[in-house]
Amino acid sequence: MFDVIVCGAGPAGSVAATVLARGGARVLLLDRARFPRDKLCGDTINPGALAVLRRLRTIDAIERTALPIDGMIVTGERGARVRCAYAVGARGLAVLRRDLDAALVDAAVAAGVRFEPGVLVRGPLVGDDGGGIAVRGVILSGADGHDIRVPAPMVIAADGRRSRIAMPLGLARHPPQPRRWAVGAYFEGVEDVGSFGEMHVRRGRYFGVAPLPSGLTNVCVVVPRIAALADPRRLLLDTVAGDPAVRDRFRSARLATAPVVVGPLAVDARKPGIPGVLLAGDAAGFIDPMTGDGLRFAVRGGELAAAAALATLGGRAARPHEILARSRRREFAAKWRFNRALRRLVGGDATVTLAAIAANAAPWTLRRAIAFAADVPR
Repeated sequence: MFDVIVCGAGPAGSVAATVLARGGARVLLLDRARFPRDKLCGDTINPGALAVLRRLRTIDAIERTALPIDGMIVTGERGARVRCAYAVGARGLAVLRRDLDAALVDAAVAAGVRFEPGVLVRGPLVGDDGGGIAVRGVILSGADGHDIRVPAPMVIAADGRRSRIAMPLGLARHPPQPRRWAVGAYFEGVEDVGSFGEMHVRRGRYFGVAPLPSGLTNVCVVVPRIAALADPRRLLLDTVAGDPAVRDRFRSARLATAPVVVGPLAVDARKPGIPGVLLAGDAAGFIDPMTGDGLRFAVRGGELAAAAALATLGGRAARPHEILARSRRREFAAKWRFNRALRRLVGGDATVTLAAIAANAAPWTLRRAIAFAADVPR
């Protein structure tokens, strides 16, 4: 019998499982993939997320080989360009997401978590809670095609944007707006790649460029219409070849991997849980990748979900989903407002142009926004 079943072994799920096991809980961690596995991501850890992972002592094994990130470069229309170096002592990291996720799973297993990869969670095991519904475990897909019911007092759903726990319960949904899709791939042969991440905001799209310790360069393009992804490879190549901010550095570059498409990106969570289940990571609400802050939401959200579950398992609280809702509001309210503002900003051609004008006139405003998104100490 497990005290907690964690669905999803990405950063949120692995961190939640680690914190739970260190707190004395018996934890089962499930994922449909086998690790290490590739995942579309910007491949950078901003200073805020890095601070959480260091505090939890979960990435010691890969930090030595990761590439330091010293700040961000943001460009816009009309030649707008702002270079923001992080404060003295603050630093991010660039690391392949497959390596990061594998390290976090290893940390969970080292803490005593039982990890079962290659397991498909079909949905929540639902029971009654005095007139309402409560989650009593999970339903798994068995090898013989029959469902397997695994009971547990608590479930943490950290199984991503299409959560098989949160969505059937009506806790999360894909909103009609904004609708964005991402395509990403790795390039080799990119010139003048330094120690700064890059975000380039244009009318109708934005794209990120990030260096990696392997010598590859991560490029991810985000567009508001799926029709733009009819030919993902062409979209990537045309973006870097036609943009004046990067085209000279990509003249001799070559695609090193096939493009990967993900979308729609946005996820709205009505609340972070109900009796018996807590949400974490993208299942609890997807953060626009433009901010670069999604990983901190994931790892800190996983930690908060674990803390709420431990309080209940220890008899200190009866309704962990309400504890989690309060702690998430305290932790993330300002960032949620910031994220919504950025969504509106990049959502229209006119606002993108106005933002570029403002950045040219008062670049300090954009530097403050970059520092806020990255949780850089003032």
